[in-house]
Amino acid sequence: MNLHQFRFVQEAVRRNLNLTETAKALHTSQPGISRAILELEEELGIDIFARHGKRLRRVTEPGQLALRSIELIMGEVANLRRIGEEFSKQDAGTLSIATTHSQARYFLPEPVAQLRRKLPKVQVVLHQGTPADVARMLLDDTAEIGLATESLTDVPGLVSLPCHAWQHVLVVPARHRLAQVERPTLEQVAAEPLVTYHPSFSGRSRIDAAFLRARLKANIALEAIDADVIKTYVRLGMGAGLVSELAVRDDPVSGGDLVARPVGHLFGPNTSRVAFKRGAYLRNFVFAFAALLSERLTRPVIERAIAEREGQAQTDSFDL
Repeated sequence: MNLHQFRFVQEAVRRNLNLTETAKALHTSQPGISRAILELEEELGIDIFARHGKRLRRVTEPGQLALRSIELIMGEVANLRRIGEEFSKQDAGTLSIATTHSQARYFLPEPVAQLRRKLPKVQVVLHQGTPADVARMLLDDTAEIGLATESLTDVPGLVSLPCHAWQHVLVVPARHRLAQVERPTLEQVAAEPLVTYHPSFSGRSRIDAAFLRARLKANIALEAIDADVIKTYVRLGMGAGLVSELAVRDDPVSGGDLVARPVGHLFGPNTSRVAFKRGAYLRNFVFAFAALLSERLTRPVIERAIAEREGQAQTDSFDL
């Protein structure tokens, strides 16, 4: 048995047992993958996959046990690579960050710039996607550190810690009737067509929950994943925007044509979280970068969180 076989099995499961997609992802041939998996099954004396003809249908019961061992082995292989890079290159290497657009656009620029000033030999790679994508990229070792507001808690195999708190703001044209209201009510907001985030992004779940609790129906005119896009459509008169305060903090609705009003009293606070793969070896510059995201994200705090047993109730080591 060899690491290529393990990787083929692992990727086949990630690609929903589609060997064509597995071959594309690994830049190899489908027959080669099928042959390698069959050879591994013959050596182990079990069927990892149940088949219908040449198609993989499901992971068998012994296959589930084998897959757990393969995941552990491949995780340790990734750790070995990081250990080698750590001690051969010292403060050099590539820091891969998985994050959402909002975090990449509004929160991360300054910490990334600080890291580059502090450790100029560290290359930073940003992988942007949905919060679910962020979790997946951490689990498959595409990224070492992840940052998002939604979907990073209670993901098996990940540990997450609070990073920073923020609230939503209402953004309207300067001549809009709500521009003169310092503290909008939920009823006033519900009366407007709304331009806001897609349900899986930037605290949208809190917005929906607030309307549901008040038995009000939100009139969603447009959903987007990008606050800049939301502000553009607000300028065009599509409706009132609900965005993260991060989107107006350093760019206070530029030009004075838009007005922002805090609405944290309506939707509550949001917490962006930093996540790591449980059991991963983190290089020194990963800890250095985490400390730039929040002074509370110290190495001992992160190491203690990662050391917690899988399935143990995760407790945040500090309050924001």
